[in-house]
Amino acid sequence: MYIKNIDISNFRLLREVSLSLQKETTVVVGRNNSGKTSLTEIFRRFFSTKNTSFILEDFSLASMSKFEEALQAKLDGVEESTIRTLIPSIELSLTVDYTDDKKDYGALSEFVIDLDEDTTEAKIKICYQLKKEVKIDSLFSGITDENKTDLFKFLKERIPQLYTTVVTAIDPIDSNNFAEVETSKLKRSIGIDFINAQRGLDDVTQSEKDVLGKVLSNIFKSASVPTAPAEMKQKSIELEAVVHDLQVKIDTEFKEKVDALLPVLDDFGYPGLSDPNLSTETSLDVKTILESNTTIRYQQDNGISFPETYNGLGSRNLIYILFKLFEFFREFQSNPVKIQNHIIFIEEPEAHLHPQMQEVFIRKLYEIAEQFSDTMNNKEKWPVQFIVSTHSTHIANEAKFESIRYFFTRKSPKLETFIKDLNAEFLSEDKKLDREFIHKYLTLTKCDLYFADKAILIEGSTERILMPAFIKITDEKLTRKKLSSQYISVIEIGGAYAHHFYKFLDFLELKTLIITDLDSTQLKGGNYHACPVNQSTHTSNAGLKEWFNTGSVNIIIRRIKEKTEKEKTTVCRKIAFQVPETGDTACARSFEDAFIIANKNMYGLIDKLGDELENVAFSKAKEKINSKANYAIELALSKESWNVPKYITEGLTWLAEDVQINKTIEEAKNE
Repeated sequence: MYIKNIDISNFRLLREVSLSLQKETTVVVGRNNSGKTSLTEIFRRFFSTKNTSFILEDFSLASMSKFEEALQAKLDGVEESTIRTLIPSIELSLTVDYTDDKKDYGALSEFVIDLDEDTTEAKIKICYQLKKEVKIDSLFSGITDENKTDLFKFLKERIPQLYTTVVTAIDPIDSNNFAEVETSKLKRSIGIDFINAQRGLDDVTQSEKDVLGKVLSNIFKSASVPTAPAEMKQKSIELEAVVHDLQVKIDTEFKEKVDALLPVLDDFGYPGLSDPNLSTETSLDVKTILESNTTIRYQQDNGISFPETYNGLGSRNLIYILFKLFEFFREFQSNPVKIQNHIIFIEEPEAHLHPQMQEVFIRKLYEIAEQFSDTMNNKEKWPVQFIVSTHSTHIANEAKFESIRYFFTRKSPKLETFIKDLNAEFLSEDKKLDREFIHKYLTLTKCDLYFADKAILIEGSTERILMPAFIKITDEKLTRKKLSSQYISVIEIGGAYAHHFYKFLDFLELKTLIITDLDSTQLKGGNYHACPVNQSTHTSNAGLKEWFNTGSVNIIIRRIKEKTEKEKTTVCRKIAFQVPETGDTACARSFEDAFIIANKNMYGLIDKLGDELENVAFSKAKEKINSKANYAIELALSKESWNVPKYITEGLTWLAEDVQINKTIEEAKNE
């Protein structure tokens, strides 16, 4: 049994999202403030052992207008039943696949209400909504046309009082067939646990016993319950026996010595103190001893042991995660009612871990769960699913491609989160080649496209080395948003491979500048050879061919030069290639000769124009082909001011514009 899909409505940025889960591990990636934490938080709220609590600010921005709409309907005298349909609620729906447990639903049986023998899905909706017994007047009491501006002030006070949590089983075939179920039955069927990011491990004020001692205490607690496995119970009984022997000594010898330290009340001579003499009682409790007085130490060969804090932060974080997983596994074993599914959220496991350890962690995570089942549970499967949220390029790119879920925000019309599934998007045969290339590239390079605000794809090392300088020079000319203040990922991909990223960039809806070369060629002896643009007929650049839809056919240079800015730009992508500098017709074929043309005074070409300048720049650029990196470093370190080629300046200026992408690629195509 596993959770197949999660649907969330009206919670913070998650106005209306759907998230499919892998059977084993799902990795959640995305920029900051894209809704990843909200995913964890809604589960924390609904599955908390305390009463579910939400506040007005937890409702999505789009929900606020629904409250206003409901109020207006009430003021207009609309029937109460109609108004109720307008009042927003926070909802979490789970689709459970029980194909493997069809013969034994277990605790899930309360949620299987369909009569179709072939159906192997159950749908559970958890809803934070207005109580059924609460009248609409109670929610909007005292609000009239004159004081409608006070609506949200009143709602802020009333929502926690007038809302409640309702759990409903829904027939997956017929949504009109549903039944309310007690919340306790939901928690007996599905277990939810969390491993938070361990940012406090380096806090010297935090005692080491606080980190692992409490985990050890919880492991003992789960070993002590009647339903715990026999070997666990035996260990807890042995611990209790040791403490009992200590307690006997404390009740006799220890008590006698402690009592002798107390004064007799009569010695104070204070009127009215006629109580009997004071006495002491000291109790030992295994759980308290483990939690408050037990530390984890690292044993050395010479008999010396070091405290937990002497180990590195990365090792301590990894040990903490492993201890928590072991604790959750032991709780699962000891639970008198075996939960059918267990979801564990792991938040930013990369904290303090070096890159290689991050990669090993995500590869081995589910293997650890399987090892627990094999060695400590008689090979009976622990039905666990992991949801890992991360900002680590190493974890994101090492994880299986199909396990990635990408979170991003878009205004629609209010800012809200959207979720994309890489597996679903790139599963089709026509995207197989792109999928394989992208996955290999991401794994090898650990690029950070999932987390960037914007991206720049470049040809090679020359542009990569000089890009910081390009951005700095461009920023000096910008009056508004500066590129240097934005999180921009620069990826060296080459002109022969950039086109593999086009669909991926559209999928990410990531504003991206693709800087490439014209790569002008002419046909000689049956083959195409590099030449100046004025002597060329075609281009060999695969990225340009794909962009302008010519397939493998060499596109004519003249037609490329005629392309408008609109043709060079899609919803979130722009391609930039060499164009003539202002006041001249000379056009370069590569970055090197484009730089020479843009800075002809540096090369003694101030009197050259048009085709002559093109030809000379082409020849000079060929001399630098074998030392591009050195050439770029010389320019970067040069004290002499120089100009950024026009095509790069125009591209960076477009990229700097802080335009929110408000429509999907498909919507743009249909315009």
